Amino acid sequence: MMESNSQNQTDVIIVGAGPVGLFAVFELGLLDLKAHLIDILPKVGGQCAELYPEKPIYDIPAYPVITGQDLTDRLMEQIKPFGPTFHLNQMVETLEREGDLWKLTTDMGQVLCAPVIVIAAGGGSFMPKKPPIAGIEAYEGKSVFYAVRRMEQFRDRSLVIAGGGDSALDWALNLQPIVQKLTLVHRRDDWRAAPDSVRRMKELVAAGKMDLQIANITGIKGENGQVEAVVTDKGDLPCDRFLAFYGLTMKLGPVANFGLNLHENLISVDTEKFQTSAKGVFAIGDICHYPGKLKLILSGFHEAALMSQEAFRICRPDQKLRFQYTTSSSDLQKKLGVA
Repeated sequence: MMESNSQNQTDVIIVGAGPVGLFAVFELGLLDLKAHLIDILPKVGGQCAELYPEKPIYDIPAYPVITGQDLTDRLMEQIKPFGPTFHLNQMVETLEREGDLWKLTTDMGQVLCAPVIVIAAGGGSFMPKKPPIAGIEAYEGKSVFYAVRRMEQFRDRSLVIAGGGDSALDWALNLQPIVQKLTLVHRRDDWRAAPDSVRRMKELVAAGKMDLQIANITGIKGENGQVEAVVTDKGDLPCDRFLAFYGLTMKLGPVANFGLNLHENLISVDTEKFQTSAKGVFAIGDICHYPGKLKLILSGFHEAALMSQEAFRICRPDQKLRFQYTTSSSDLQKKLGVA
């Protein structure tokens, strides 16, 4: 077994903090298994919270109708007794076997180790849509960014933010107090963000605390990865940092390099344990494939329950698994805080 300190070793690492990943925390928690969750988004909830937080969902048992955000909030309340640890705004880069454990590394340098990995990443990872600017790759990660990982890297900078949705407006409002100069660019004076955010942004513009440019971005200028200006059809905007929020798209991402058996960009699993071709690595939710698979949140919940049984056998090989009903087990009721 590889050496690993207690700070980064746990029972189960769940890749994806959408509804299925969150419910997996509950099923694992009932078996006294601790979980860490990793998600590329800055908040939990996956597609439900990011793409349709107010869209009604009709096929969650006992809820005739519930929104994506409400479902996320309910799941977070349900798993609170089990104290999961979240690593948000991070993407898994590598997964490798070391002794009895799997070692997972994120793009932020976070290293986590566990005997069980659960991939619950929906259709894959949310990846940023890039602006159609030739040569932008040379600037990425240096002066052009698609997410804010550390606010300090923008302090005292001349910043251009592109976009008209919640991400663009939220970061414009949050970064405005610490940057030297801020310009928000959107192709039209029509906003997809929360009305209150739009109102606050326009108040800052009216007070001369930030600029607003209604224009189309056509290019960038600079050398050696350092942006010097964003080019628009209304003229150049001098800056030394550029944040582009053009939305998100789903891609399998680094999961494709984990050495797992794939079927049309989905991960093949068995229907007894939902284990992949690698022992100790499971896939549940929309990202897994098996005969008769239905891409429903309900199906993912079922898959999480069966996965947890095998995860227990791997994590606690010297203990006998005793399946108990939450309605009749006083031990389980104590865990849930309802005894």
